[in-house]
Amino acid sequence: MNRSQQPSLTLFAIGMIGLGILALIYGDFALVWQPVAPWVPARTALAYASGLIMLLGGVGLLFTATATWSVRILFPYLILWTLLKVPAPVIAPKIEGVWLGIGELGVLLAGGWTLFAVLSQIRIGSFLSFATGERGIRIARILLGVSVIPIGLAHIVYVKETAALVPAWLHFQTFWAYLTGVGQIACGVGVLFSIFPRVAAAAQAGMISLFALLVWGPAVLATPRARFPWTAFLISWAIAAGAWVVASNITTKASTKQKV
Repeated sequence: MNRSQQPSLTLFAIGMIGLGILALIYGDFALVWQPVAPWVPARTALAYASGLIMLLGGVGLLFTATATWSVRILFPYLILWTLLKVPAPVIAPKIEGVWLGIGELGVLLAGGWTLFAVLSQIRIGSFLSFATGERGIRIARILLGVSVIPIGLAHIVYVKETAALVPAWLHFQTFWAYLTGVGQIACGVGVLFSIFPRVAAAAQAGMISLFALLVWGPAVLATPRARFPWTAFLISWAIAAGAWVVASNITTKASTKQKV
């Protein structure tokens, strides 16, 4: 990755490290990412293993010598985690909340997929070569666009709940709930149909980043020992980082000319 892409990788790595530490502290999966049923054998052991993968994978991304292997491990991990959410929309397709959950993980996977495409160094001819290079980046970009739309829809469908999360000093909370919902849908469409795709992806990443800082940041400061605010903050951070990774790897016509 070039110097301009490095910050997004660092943000992604920190998100993984934070979620990994959280899983190890509580011996459980992130609160809103609980597709592993309580009756699953050795569930606690799986939660610790999940935490270790995120922690060590995140740390590994920060160093050139280990980044390749870290992304090779994190990529299938994120695919598996996203697939665990697939049954919910199949069972209850009319509940927007289940689409929100898979959309959030889809954005995170899009970031991980982009890193895999750039850093994995998979040899040509491998069955995973389709997921690397420019083709892999393009697939990840499409995944981001598709995943963002249900996140925006959730702001509109659950407008009362979304408005309640808007800080009190930002007046007209319902307005902001609708605006961010419509804005995220517009960002998804922009990424999908190449309408200023880099700007759209960066705008989406910026909105989620602000959501983490303005909503969950103060909640963490208010109750630093509570589990839920930290979980929500780190999940929002990780999702935003996934969007930043995709945005920083979208090639524009201007950047292509500079390379030439």
